[in-house]
Amino acid sequence: MNKNKLTIGAGIVLLLLLAGVSVLLVSEKKANRELTQEFELEKEDLENQYTSFARQYDELKLTVSNDSLSALLEQEQLKTQRLLEELRTVKSTNASEIRRLRNELATLRKVMVSYINQIDSLNRLTARQQEIIADVTQKYHTASATISNLSQEKKELNQKVTLAAQLDATAIGVTPLNKRNRRTKRIKNIVQLKIDFTISKNITAETGERTLYVRILKPDNDVLSKSASDVFDYENRQLRYSIKKYIEYNGEEQPVTVYWDVEEYLYAGAYRVDIFADGNLIGTGGFELE
Repeated sequence: MNKNKLTIGAGIVLLLLLAGVSVLLVSEKKANRELTQEFELEKEDLENQYTSFARQYDELKLTVSNDSLSALLEQEQLKTQRLLEELRTVKSTNASEIRRLRNELATLRKVMVSYINQIDSLNRLTARQQEIIADVTQKYHTASATISNLSQEKKELNQKVTLAAQLDATAIGVTPLNKRNRRTKRIKNIVQLKIDFTISKNITAETGERTLYVRILKPDNDVLSKSASDVFDYENRQLRYSIKKYIEYNGEEQPVTVYWDVEEYLYAGAYRVDIFADGNLIGTGGFELE
């Protein structure tokens, strides 16, 4: 009787032990499954980070124009892709390799941050250089415009000085004379034309001998001239003159009288007298013959 009780008790204890072991096995299996899932999730997260890093290097290379820095970025990108391939071949349960690759990722992150700082610094430098170039260009254009304006002002001033130094013939008058040296109104009695004018005072004009050219133009604009060789230069061409006169100019007002001996047929109409000196037209007058 006692022996049977002992056998039954031992059986019960054994069953309890088996039940406990089964519970422990089931629990451990569940824990292992959960741990495996956790490892797989960690590996997947690590793969995503590596993939993101590889893409970021593509984006960074687009912002860089420096060849040396671009080559370094390419090198780091290839390293990232190589580690990503290693990660994909590692089992998720290989904790030591996962840990190593996670540490490698941390190193890559530091390297990328340093490159981002370098690129940012270079971009700021480039922007500053562009500002300096733009500023220098603006100053150059401003200086060029100023020089151009000064040149134009100098040119205009020189023109004004030239005009100011130019002789001026005023009070031009023509008197038809007969053979008795008296004024006449009858064309057929005119033997000479007396032309009077005044060279104005001009303290800026050069003093010394000057050559005056007087042109008498008939109503048809034909010039009265004694010879076809009586010409002078004016504005890149040669003009015929009627009378040449030398004067000694001293800067003061100076009366001048010249004469034209009439040897051609004159007819009624409006005549014009132009006076030239130093290549400039310095006075114009007119008279009528009836």
